[in-house]
Amino acid sequence: MKSPSSLQKRLGLGLTLGMTLLWLGATVGAWLVVQHELNEAFDSALEETAQRILPLAVLEISNREEPREAQHIATLKTHKEYLTYLVRDAKGEILMKSHDANPKIFNKQPTEGFSTTGKYRLYGASALRGTLFIEIAEPLNHRREAAREALFALLLPLLALIPISLLGTWLFVRISLRSVLAYRRAVEARGVGDLSPINVARLPAEINPLAGAVNHLLERLRKALEAERSFTANSAHELRTPLAATLAQIQRLRHETPEGPLRVRAAKIENSLRELARLSEKLMQLAKAEGGGLLSEAPQDLIPLLAHVVDEWNHSSRQRIELQLPRQASVYSAIDPDAFGVLLRNLIENALKYGAADQPVEVSLSDQALLQVVNGGPTVPAPVLQRLTERFVRGNSEASGSGLGLAIAKTIVQGVGASLTLASPAPGRTQGFEVRVQFQLALDDHGDKIDG
Repeated sequence: MKSPSSLQKRLGLGLTLGMTLLWLGATVGAWLVVQHELNEAFDSALEETAQRILPLAVLEISNREEPREAQHIATLKTHKEYLTYLVRDAKGEILMKSHDANPKIFNKQPTEGFSTTGKYRLYGASALRGTLFIEIAEPLNHRREAAREALFALLLPLLALIPISLLGTWLFVRISLRSVLAYRRAVEARGVGDLSPINVARLPAEINPLAGAVNHLLERLRKALEAERSFTANSAHELRTPLAATLAQIQRLRHETPEGPLRVRAAKIENSLRELARLSEKLMQLAKAEGGGLLSEAPQDLIPLLAHVVDEWNHSSRQRIELQLPRQASVYSAIDPDAFGVLLRNLIENALKYGAADQPVEVSLSDQALLQVVNGGPTVPAPVLQRLTERFVRGNSEASGSGLGLAIAKTIVQGVGASLTLASPAPGRTQGFEVRVQFQLALDDHGDKIDG
């Protein structure tokens, strides 16, 4: 999926491109005007030159001993001649010409006014009642060169303007979008269970209604989740007492009933009530995990908490749990002790219930607050493994369960800012299942790890 481009990038590039196109359009328009003015100036220079040379040429020809003899005007020094001229009579006979004049570029018969050939611009004028003509020629390349230089003079500033405008536009857009970026960072910094309103000052008028709608949605979502959690917790809590009373009555009934089908039926009812009681307990744990309060005000040492929970389970599981503690005396994290106990009990219960009965469950904690719970048993398929942390999803096992243990663990892990990783087969084994929980180490005011 193609990642969306940022508004800052689109505005910066769009505004710079738009300004560049406008500059190019203005440059082309200015160049056309300059070219027109240059042509007028060059034409005026041709006409002025002809009017100045023609009286001198008439005087020169009139004072000759042989007026009809062609005279070549010598140059004072070698130079590039942009304007060349011919002085001819009405029949086209050349009477005078500039030193670099080429008769082939002029009209065969002298004419008055402006005319243009393939490579030259010509101007002709007459004197002595049309008996003497002068024509001046100017190369069109001279005009084109002047037009090109004018165009380059207009375009050269654009080379510096493009990066400057891009940088200026980017900075201006970034400054203008500071409140939007702050709003984005506020949204990204939100934890999973934080549904409080997002307040960012001085949002643009286009974004402010969206922020209000998001806060309204968060409020509705918070109320809906609170109602759901309250219902779950209250329902589970209210069920505990009648379930316990009913379970006690059915146990008494089972013991008072003689051997036979009725006792078997009572035993099945007792097992169902036990499963219902466990489900009620899981729902209460899930409601607590989703309701917040998972972080402790003071850092907690995970080692004694871990040892206590494992010792409880070893008493009821025939010492099936092997505990490995870190070498250092303490490992501190900010998780609430009760939340840590609920998390660890669910992970151990899951390992004991679905793991191989003839293999121990390995529980370990590292110096870096990495909790590992490993059990034996068949490999869990990858599609099932990806969904195990969802509610009411169980692996391919015949063991009884509600499918809430790993969902509760995931909710607690997300609430405390830790990470949960499932692996099957367990690393270093061909079978088995492993759960890894990486807690955040508690740091002191100087950013150092807290040691016991």
